[in-house]
Amino acid sequence: MKKRINIVSVKLVKEAGIFYAARRITGPEDVADLVRDFLEDADREIFLVICLNAKNEPTAIHTVAVGTLNSVQVHPREVFKAAILANSYNIVLVHNHPSGDPQPSKEDMAITKNLAEAGRIVGIPVLDHIIIGDGKFISLKTKGLI
Repeated sequence: MKKRINIVSVKLVKEAGIFYAARRITGPEDVADLVRDFLEDADREIFLVICLNAKNEPTAIHTVAVGTLNSVQVHPREVFKAAILANSYNIVLVHNHPSGDPQPSKEDMAITKNLAEAGRIVGIPVLDHIIIGDGKFISLKTKGLI
C-alpha cells in the first residue's frame, strides 16, 4: 500500500510593521528602544528574537513565546526557525520581566547559554540577550554572560 507524502513550502509571513529611529543596532540601548513600548507594560513574560542582517539592521521581530507572570518556556528550534526563515546574519534575544526588575534569573542565564551554543552550531550568532524591566534593561553580553 502506498502512503502519501506531503509536498510543503515554508514561508515567513509579515503580520505587521513598526517604525524605528535607529537604522542599525549598535548596542543594547538600540535594542531596548526598539522593543520597549511593546514589552514594558506586558503582564506576562514575552520572549522575542530580533533578526538582523549583515549590517546589524533589524529585518524581523518574532514573538517566540508568551509565558506567565514570572516565566516563559523557550526552545532553540522556535528561536532559530524564525531566524533561518528571515535569512538572519545575527540575532538578538529580548524578553521582559513584568515584575519590573530586569536582573537575570538562573533560568535566563541557562537559556542564553543554550541559545548561544545553538547559534554557533547553525551559524547564526546570538549577539546579546536583553531583559527589559520598568524603564530599565540589562544586557547579558555586557554582564559577560555571552
